[in-house]
Amino acid sequence: MKVLIVEDETVAYESLADILLEIDPDIEIAGNTEGVSQTVKWLQNNPLPDLILMDIHLSDGSAFSIFDYINVETPIIFTTAYDEYAIDAFKVNSVDYLLKPIKSEELERALEKFGKWTRTEISQYLSRITQMAPGQKYRDKLLIPHKDQYLPVSLTNISCFYNTDKNTRVFLKDGSNYAYSKSLDQIMLSLNPADFIRANKQFIIARDSVKKITIWIDRRLLIILDVETPERIYISKNKASEFKAWIVNDI
Repeated sequence: MKVLIVEDETVAYESLADILLEIDPDIEIAGNTEGVSQTVKWLQNNPLPDLILMDIHLSDGSAFSIFDYINVETPIIFTTAYDEYAIDAFKVNSVDYLLKPIKSEELERALEKFGKWTRTEISQYLSRITQMAPGQKYRDKLLIPHKDQYLPVSLTNISCFYNTDKNTRVFLKDGSNYAYSKSLDQIMLSLNPADFIRANKQFIIARDSVKKITIWIDRRLLIILDVETPERIYISKNKASEFKAWIVNDI
């Protein structure tokens, strides 16, 4: 496992690194960054680590500022000295944190927990983290490469994102569609969850594009959008309640 430690206090970094190697000598400390800008550059220029341990208060600002510059796609465990506001926010959003001084057994439990998570669980966790960032800003346009151009497309003109065989396409409300290079997990991190939802493995759909909802066999929901889609869109029965709350903006 490769771990990035975001910590601006040398003693705290060295202690954390020692505990990690004590827990598992095979863990590789991929790097140590001390501030927001340094962390953004590191993540942009290095292979993604498997886990990030991140102090909240960094040398040049709050760690949450990192999410204003980059989509982080690696699980994060926050570390902090007692911070009532931050801890309350973590509890409300079910985000993992460790109180300083870090205890070996608590860190070991956290490592075991993240090691068992699926890609979908990691994506949902990261979405909760990014929503915690104060002043979180979501994209309002996409630049879609098309032939020798970039097409600026407002998100209000998008009906859905569709992925199959690792290829993603963006479907616009005018019926056109275009190839897009990012995965649905990556796309979802930059979208306002009030406007878009991950319907299933194949689709992210826009709330204002939903035109018809049919209660299907075994309590699934069949969703009809304002554009023709390559395949039917079903919401599983387990996600039906969440979807119905989202569609009426009751979440």
